[in-house]
Amino acid sequence: MRKILLGFLLLFSFSLLCAQKADIWHVEPPSWWVGMENTELQIMLHGDDIALLTPIVEYPGVEMTRIERTPNANYLFLYLNIDEETVPGHLNILLKADDSFASGDISISYELLARKADSKLRQGFDPSDVIYLITPDRFANGDPLNDEFPEMIDKLNRKYPFGRHGGDIKGIIDKLNYIADMGFTAIWLNPVLENDMPDQSYHGYAATDFYKIDARYGSNLDYQTLSQKAKALGIKLIMDQIMNHCGSSHWWMRDLPDNDWINSMDKYHQTTHRRVVLNDPYVAQSDISKFTDGWFVKTMPDMNQKNPLLADYLIQNSIWWVEFADLGGIRHDTHPYAGKEFMADYSCRIMNEYPDFNIVGEDWSVNPAIIAKWQRGMNNPDQYVSCMPSMFDFPLQSALIQSLNEDESWDKGWVKVYEMLSNDFLYANPFNLVTFPDNHDMDRFFTQVKEDYDLYKMGIAYFVTMRGIPQFYYGTEILMTNSKPGNHGLIRGDFPGGWTGDKKNGFTSAGLSEIEKDAQEFMKILLNWRKQSKLVHEGKLMHYAPDGGVYVYFRYLENEAVMVAFNKGKKKVRINPSDYPEMNLSVSKGQNVITGKLMDFSDIILDPRSLLIIEFDK
Repeated sequence: MRKILLGFLLLFSFSLLCAQKADIWHVEPPSWWVGMENTELQIMLHGDDIALLTPIVEYPGVEMTRIERTPNANYLFLYLNIDEETVPGHLNILLKADDSFASGDISISYELLARKADSKLRQGFDPSDVIYLITPDRFANGDPLNDEFPEMIDKLNRKYPFGRHGGDIKGIIDKLNYIADMGFTAIWLNPVLENDMPDQSYHGYAATDFYKIDARYGSNLDYQTLSQKAKALGIKLIMDQIMNHCGSSHWWMRDLPDNDWINSMDKYHQTTHRRVVLNDPYVAQSDISKFTDGWFVKTMPDMNQKNPLLADYLIQNSIWWVEFADLGGIRHDTHPYAGKEFMADYSCRIMNEYPDFNIVGEDWSVNPAIIAKWQRGMNNPDQYVSCMPSMFDFPLQSALIQSLNEDESWDKGWVKVYEMLSNDFLYANPFNLVTFPDNHDMDRFFTQVKEDYDLYKMGIAYFVTMRGIPQFYYGTEILMTNSKPGNHGLIRGDFPGGWTGDKKNGFTSAGLSEIEKDAQEFMKILLNWRKQSKLVHEGKLMHYAPDGGVYVYFRYLENEAVMVAFNKGKKKVRINPSDYPEMNLSVSKGQNVITGKLMDFSDIILDPRSLLIIEFDK
């Protein structure tokens, strides 16, 4: 009886094998472009036992150079070479089956697109720009119909600081005129890729699909429309991208492409966050692994970029979005966590495609030597070569907050930012760093300066006029605060007026207090002046040692300059032209940038706890 039963089971299993049917679940990237600098394309196919099929590609100018299979038979990785003269169109990927597949051959139509004119020469964000950082879920709800979906786990709950509040791409499109009128020339959105996570999915940093905009924000086409409409207003779109980790609910976590696709799968450990290990000449290799291979948090699996298939996949994903959405830049999250070898490859391959593009990396270190190592053009002692054009200037941000909040003395106050700037000799290009008073991960700027409006205005003026590319977080212009320090749900609060029924409206100024209106107008004046100021875009920088709570610096070209002067003291201070001999103030008059009034440098008084910005001919 047992032999009969065993024979039946074997016959049944063989019958199932003979009746296999291959279904294609994912084709990524979903399309590509002809005429790319790198002519190689990796296509990842994911489907039921498709590794058992034989791929055939026939298209003029396209050659399949290799086929990669992994231990998971549900994946095929095809590498194609696309000649630069290839004509755009639909190529056919034939997956040829043997007799074990009842469905027979599978045919996939894959689109090769024509690139936009001069796509390679696209201009990334640069020192002429000012970036507006937006948390999309918290900015404006343009389409209430997409607030939640039955099939998506995390539901709308505006009362919950860490819940989804309903802001979306349509809301940002609707407010583009406000953003342009304020004087911003670039927008950076916190990640908008699908985050189908059970809780706190609003922040976007746990992607569950690298090729799909989260439906609660809109569609891929909506994102493309945002880019087009922003560009028409002179606003560049910067995409927030994460190469280090994905979300624990990413579709491939249920069917991993390879055994080493994710680090620490067998035994979870969190990253040490010890970023200095990548620069430490005395480091233990095990400490590097603990940092780069650990998970950011339990809901963010750490991807293994040492797997060459995954490395190609991630880099191509970045390039795909640049082309698809016509991006003006990339903000790269947790830059060092993916490992310095991969980050060099990532940055160099993207900049090779787009020589005038810009990518800004995040390394939350207040040590300028750490930040400097990542920037393109650095002559590093360990011979490490990066192609990152820009990094966030966390050292300057930290120093500026100390300078504003500390009482003035020989080693406190303005001297902190003065001495931090003296470290600029470490950077290959300090003028291409992104500077900022706050962002989505730290307390609101007005909160950091203890809601002191005089200090707030000094800080805003500083970042508008200082070297670098300034970035401001949405709501900073209307003094948004967070009542509980470090609470991310409150830091990323709703912009007033972005929802029907809001009592205050930051977009129209209705319901704002007088001080909030004044702050908004103050920033608007400065940003629109900066937009036209070649002095700030291209000017050199000279600063003078702070004295008695007074700090003065100049941005200058050959025949013109702008003076920026701060007085944190409680007494009026007369500006003495002879204290700044290099600027030739004794023969100059200038225009007050904020008031528009003409001023004579022989009689300039700096009021207590105030600032002046004066533009003049040398």
